[in-house]
Amino acid sequence: MGSIKVSGITHYHETAAGLKMQLMEALVDHAAFEVLLKPCSLSRCSATCCYDGVYLSEEEARGVEWLVETQAERFEGYGLRLPDEVVVSVRGGKARKTQVRPTEEGELAVDFPKHFERSRCVFLDREGRCGIQRLCMEDGLGDWFLKPLTCWIHPLVILPKSAERPRPVLTLVSIDNDPQKADDYPGFASCTHCGRAEKDGQVAWKVLEAELRALSELAGRDFYAELSAPVIEYDSLDG
Repeated sequence: MGSIKVSGITHYHETAAGLKMQLMEALVDHAAFEVLLKPCSLSRCSATCCYDGVYLSEEEARGVEWLVETQAERFEGYGLRLPDEVVVSVRGGKARKTQVRPTEEGELAVDFPKHFERSRCVFLDREGRCGIQRLCMEDGLGDWFLKPLTCWIHPLVILPKSAERPRPVLTLVSIDNDPQKADDYPGFASCTHCGRAEKDGQVAWKVLEAELRALSELAGRDFYAELSAPVIEYDSLDG
């Protein structure tokens, strides 16, 4: 992997440092993590959450572009036909994200949300496998070391502090409070397979153990222990 230095759980230390600051003071939404979810399964979802690519920090954008420059043959070996421009500017140049391509027949999940665009991140192969993750796993870097943080954190959401929120909140969103919900867009995370409630699922903090432990390592705080600890209820203050 050339000059990549393996340290910690992610290659993107500047981006992770900003996330760490939020996580260190974040409130944990215990009730949200009691929702029932199903584990991520490509056979079921076909990488629905990757339909629009992923928004990137400047550090991540540089890293993704460097990967394509130095690992072009490997990506080609994965069957990926990457465009000349894998990172594009959006929102009037105020943000950057990975490029997308049109879908091909048979690529989408049978219950692909109707309000999602029929597009795919350019790093996905026809089976929905991420080329960046495949590269990480082949080189023994860990599943997510070179992936943008937003990719592997999904469906976890860190709501930033605001006038109504004096501290950030680590949570999962629902169809009722999805922050990306609009009149013509029912939401994002709450509409993906790994982010939507399932009656026959398991409690979210168990399903998302790997993601929670990774965030714990990043933040120096054990979120999984906080969520899995039994709640002690007292009938009274006597005794």
